[in-house]
Amino acid sequence: MRQVTDTAGGAALDPVDVRLGARLAELRAERGWSLEELAELSGVSRSTLSRAERAEISPTASLLNRLCAVHGRTMSQLLSEVEAGPAPLVRAAEQPVWQDRASGFVRRSVSPPHAGLRGELVEARLAAGADIAYDRPPVPGLEQHIWVREGTLEVTAEDTGHRLDAGDCLRLRVWGPTRFRCPGPDGVRYLLAVVLP
Repeated sequence: MRQVTDTAGGAALDPVDVRLGARLAELRAERGWSLEELAELSGVSRSTLSRAERAEISPTASLLNRLCAVHGRTMSQLLSEVEAGPAPLVRAAEQPVWQDRASGFVRRSVSPPHAGLRGELVEARLAAGADIAYDRPPVPGLEQHIWVREGTLEVTAEDTGHRLDAGDCLRLRVWGPTRFRCPGPDGVRYLLAVVLP
């Protein structure tokens, strides 16, 4: 669980995790699903779902991807729902950053958040050796443009592997499992343009 130190020196829950957990609980309630039903649909255990909704754990990128797939939204859409209202301009210092510490994945939402838009730009970083597998796209047919700025990234989609070095750009439509891996020796930084079908 990510924690933020409060002024008294104790530990407090990360406010983003608290808002994210509340939004996940709202989405489940809107559909009238029990934790058991959502667990069956998403392939995530009931206990993990419960702990994420109560902000007892910080969800991993893989877990959020599974939940986004069930709820029919991209990760950026979900994260924008727990941030402040939409703005046409977001300064670099104000762009929301989310981390999956377990996998070494750091995600910056570059585009101003707005749930109604079809396209978005994300800056991503993976630590050397990081390996993230998504068992399904958050939205079937999602279009992605992956532009590597520094380092090397290995992307596997539909059983086809691609090695991208600095300056390379891969365009694909995502229908099934994908995998993002940083073989090292250094980390990788890439821009991801996402377009809803």
